Amino acid sequence: MVIGIMSDTHEHMDNIKKAITLFNNKKVERVFHCGDIISPITFKEFQHLHCPIDLVFGNNDGEKVFLVEKFKGKGTFHPPGYSFEINKKKFIMMHEPVGIESLARSGSYDYILYGHTHKSDIRKVNSSTIINIGETGGWVTGEPTVGILNIDTGEIEIIKL
Repeated sequence: MVIGIMSDTHEHMDNIKKAITLFNNKKVERVFHCGDIISPITFKEFQHLHCPIDLVFGNNDGEKVFLVEKFKGKGTFHPPGYSFEINKKKFIMMHEPVGIESLARSGSYDYILYGHTHKSDIRKVNSSTIINIGETGGWVTGEPTVGILNIDTGEIEIIKL
């Protein structure tokens, strides 16, 4: 299974559109957004995504009630620390990197997804792979990125938009 990973879109509509187009072209089966989508207006672009999206709230997200309402049927918002399993691989997704080292050392998760720092961070700690794709919005670094993870092979690719 191939999944898309994005974070910190910060309402950058052009880069959200580029990311959605890329995910659709790569035929990702599910997308995970690690927080800071910002506002419901972003649904204008996310509605074109050809697969479901799971999102966690970030520290800058506003209009949370309306975000949840707007994304119904397309995506699901979860509180940070959202744990799930895909193809017998255990994931946890959050925005801020609170306790990621401890989570990795615990051996409880195969993949730890996070955002917030706007800097990419892909590393292995014991049996866990920590993934931060950087920022999809590109406002801070000027380098908007998304990630593609092949869960079957473990291959991770960070793609500049």
